[in-house]
Formats: sequence, structure tokens, C-alpha cells
Amino acid sequence: MEYIGKNDVEKAIIGRRTIKAFKPDPVDVEEIIELLNVAKWAPNHKLTEPWQFQLYTGDGKDVFVQSYIDSQPTVDGEVSDLVKRKANYFREIPLHLVVIMPEDPRQRRWDEDYGAVSTMIQNFQLAAWERGIGMIWRTNDWVYDPVFREGIGVKPGKKIVATLMIGYPKHIPAPKPRTDIRERLTIIDQ
Repeated sequence: MEYIGKNDVEKAIIGRRTIKAFKPDPVDVEEIIELLNVAKWAPNHKLTEPWQFQLYTGDGKDVFVQSYIDSQPTVDGEVSDLVKRKANYFREIPLHLVVIMPEDPRQRRWDEDYGAVSTMIQNFQLAAWERGIGMIWRTNDWVYDPVFREGIGVKPGKKIVATLMIGYPKHIPAPKPRTDIRERLTIIDQ
């Protein structure tokens, strides 16, 4: 693909892809911490830094995966084959990063915090992509399930903004077309 961007930032934004297939190679936790230290420079109102993280790696992934399994419906005490397949897929992914924010009861603060956390996540994705690390940002229904939340220790009053599944890409998908912004832009000049 030919990039229309003129600099490295533009190329990274246009070139980044959501990764669903990962190599089994481990990702260094220290590198993830380094990348989060880059990502934290996201704009955030009054420098509240409204983000918290839980990183699941190695045997720690079992807590994440079991919490997912426990949150799923069963038939006669058994989870479905789909749940089992997803659980095995989750186990094979090198890292799971849960991104959490406090749920401020004031709507404006909540909105500002959510915007800041989302921006931080995008910074993290771009910085990781530049180092060959890919991820998928998931906000599946089960992140709202009290069983999953309790299983990973997320207390009431906290929002799971994302579960980021992280690793080295096995396959990089082709870009999908995007709508020209002119079709979504209203210019008011008087």
C-alpha cells in the first residue's frame, strides 16, 4: 500500500492494523511497560492520568481465561464448544492487558477520562506497532459481566475500557477502505 502521509506519525497511523492471529513468541513485559510509559503522554484533563492496567502473562493468563469461561453461560454445567475454542485462542495469545478507568459520577469528568484513556490506548497501539508488536482492542459483552469483573478483581466504580490482546503478528491483514472525510464533514463558514 502506498501511504499518503508525509511523515512517520502519519505512516504509523495509516499503517497500523488490528491483529487477530499471533505468533507464539513471548513479548517482553519490560518492553510493554516502556511502551505504556510512552503512551501515558496522551492528553488528559487536569493531568488526572485516569488509567490503570492489569497485565496477564505466563500462568497469569489462566486467571483471565478462567474468568472469561466462568462468565459464559453453560448447558448442564458445560460451556459450549465456542467458549472452549475462544478460551484456547486466548491462552495462545502472549499477553492480555486490561485497561481500566475510574467511573466518575460527574458526566463531564467521565467523558474526559474515557477520551483520555482511549487516546492513551491509541498511543500504545501506535508505539507498539512501530516495534512490530500487534494487538486487538476488545470490548466484548463479557467485560461487563460481574463474574468476569470479579474474577479479575475489577471492583464496582471501575470501567474496563479495553482488553488488549498483544503479540507479534502471524499475519498482517490488508487495509480496508475508509470513507473520505469530505463525506462526513460539514464546513460552516458564516
